[in-house]
Amino acid sequence: MSELLPGVTGVLVLADGTVLQGLGCGATGSAVGEVCFNTAMTGYQEILTDPSYMAQLIAFTFPHIGNVGTNVEDLEQVSGDATTAARGAIFRDQPTSPANWRASSDLDTWMKRRGVIGLSGLDTRALTRRIREQGMPHGVIAHAPEGQFDLEALRRQAADWTGLVGLDLAQEATCTQSFVFGEGLYDWPEGYAKPPATRFKVVVMDFGVKRNILRALVSIGAEVHVVPASTSADAVLALSPDGVLLSNGPGDPEATGVYAVPEIRKLVASGLPVFGICLGHQMLALALGARTVKMDQGHHGANHPVKDLTTGKVEIVSMNHGFAVDGTSLPADVQQTHISLFDGTNAGIALAGKPVFSVQHHPEASPGPTDSLYLFERFAGLMAS
Repeated sequence: MSELLPGVTGVLVLADGTVLQGLGCGATGSAVGEVCFNTAMTGYQEILTDPSYMAQLIAFTFPHIGNVGTNVEDLEQVSGDATTAARGAIFRDQPTSPANWRASSDLDTWMKRRGVIGLSGLDTRALTRRIREQGMPHGVIAHAPEGQFDLEALRRQAADWTGLVGLDLAQEATCTQSFVFGEGLYDWPEGYAKPPATRFKVVVMDFGVKRNILRALVSIGAEVHVVPASTSADAVLALSPDGVLLSNGPGDPEATGVYAVPEIRKLVASGLPVFGICLGHQMLALALGARTVKMDQGHHGANHPVKDLTTGKVEIVSMNHGFAVDGTSLPADVQQTHISLFDGTNAGIALAGKPVFSVQHHPEASPGPTDSLYLFERFAGLMAS
């Protein structure tokens, strides 16, 4: 184990014994998780409150984090507490002071209140290169202002953690009871829009849904009913929806799929339009007979090129996933509609003859570009017809 340098108040200890040293920030204590990197240049608050990052420690490749502060409006998490989102944040430089008119708090204070452990002063380029070459390691992030760490105990904690494979985290990230959501997309300078005239009723299966997905649905004229992850297909259909959205969320799709996939099959068989996003995409693929696989480094960022094979159009999208649909396992009646231009992995499917489709990326764009917002209009078109 490494000897700590003078003044070190934070460490990242990996399962193989590697110790990365720096300055702690945010909350004190320690947290175990899978270490990934995110290449987004903006939107750190949305990233840190995205339930899809549950049980993960995020290394931001952009060096200047904190300059827009934090506020009460940009939380992506709808249900659960801070333990059902990112557990730690790793920065090249110490978080900067806010310089934005919407800021209500600086990042460091916000992380302390939320219980997110931070570590700054690391060579995040070297960490990113390691993840690209060796995959996402298990690690423990720790912050102790007095600089005292039991490095061997932290290494054992990282080595003993079983990882994300086989974990059903959606049960922890989902809402505990159904509710109706009624806020539209952000429209500067007015703020979040009031709901337009209602055209559809959409039921959202909440596996860890992001708030901006719900806003995007409201903005296409949907009355949005959010239901817990374990809700049965019969209960969903009893609400008489015009369409069903399978949300994003954390964990292994095969583990969550044990109870969710049979219900998704029933929803598909009902003939209703079904739209899946991220984890919802993966579980829809499982329901249709495909396989999912764990990725070595995953896709995390707001600058990922994806090609829509149905139009030939290339979009820059936001992605956040460590599992993927195996494109070679798609049945004959399931069309591959989108692919990642980074590595050729599957990024979208559609079921022949049925109003059923899904994408791996995040069309709600929070954070990220809005190239894929049209997918909500495509969903609206299927419901209207």
